[in-house]
Amino acid sequence: MKAKLGIAPIAWWNDDLAELSDDVSLDECLRQTREAGFTGSETGRRFPMDMNELGPILKRHGISVCGGWFSGLLLDGDIEQEKDRIRAQLDFFVAAGAPCIVYGETARSIQGIRSAPLATKPKLSEEEIRIYGHKMTAFAEWCAEQGMPISYHHHMAAAIETEAELDLLMKHSGRGLPLLFDAGHMAFAGGDVMRVIDKHHARISHVHTKDVRGAVIDSIDRAKESFLDAVVKGAFTVPGDGSLDFESIIGKLASYGYQGWFVVEAEQDPKKNPPLAMAKKGHAELLRIMALTGYEVGP
Repeated sequence: MKAKLGIAPIAWWNDDLAELSDDVSLDECLRQTREAGFTGSETGRRFPMDMNELGPILKRHGISVCGGWFSGLLLDGDIEQEKDRIRAQLDFFVAAGAPCIVYGETARSIQGIRSAPLATKPKLSEEEIRIYGHKMTAFAEWCAEQGMPISYHHHMAAAIETEAELDLLMKHSGRGLPLLFDAGHMAFAGGDVMRVIDKHHARISHVHTKDVRGAVIDSIDRAKESFLDAVVKGAFTVPGDGSLDFESIIGKLASYGYQGWFVVEAEQDPKKNPPLAMAKKGHAELLRIMALTGYEVGP
């Protein structure tokens, strides 16, 4: 089985909390990414959305675009408007040869609001999720027809956060809507990460290997503290530095034949957790696990 290892630049620059950002350029971020051993990077706020500009920088460091976030608004929005909103990124990702766009639903989400406690996240009825699932399927199918699939990111503090909410979205959407499996977000949401893979492996097209610090998550007062508060406290980290059993998680994915990108996405304080050192730790752990679970790691 084939695997590729990538990382998200959120370890270097946090798009939601400027205070959790290292003062490095795009060039330096990619240099460190390659030094750590990764061959792919998701996009971030310092990436130009133009391959004429970005292409030579990526080539210089031997890095490819392995995904990137899109802040979707389809829950409350119109499909045609979302097509217009995603068009530029879609065209850019096609030119970059990216595997997918990471679709994150930000309508009603409190993930970027530091004053909003986790307990105040949006909650949808099954009927609302049914309608949303049909819209998401149609949108995802259109994106794929344009040459760039999306991968749906369940996310803390968003409308689809918990295992039960994800189950309903998968129930009420078609196979044309692929799933991004994020172990860290699902664990933080209280879900059973292994059970989620068992139920939805056929839809998983992209994987974020986000680890969590269980003691930090257990200390969060969800009635008072926000998602961003949890990030500042150190809820997330790289594989090999946290509480999740990635050997079992990746082994489970391997058992269902998943092939593709495994992307480290671990936003935390770069002063307490230097990005290059953490990237090296995460890469080494993933390489160790890939060897045990039968994956051949390629560029």
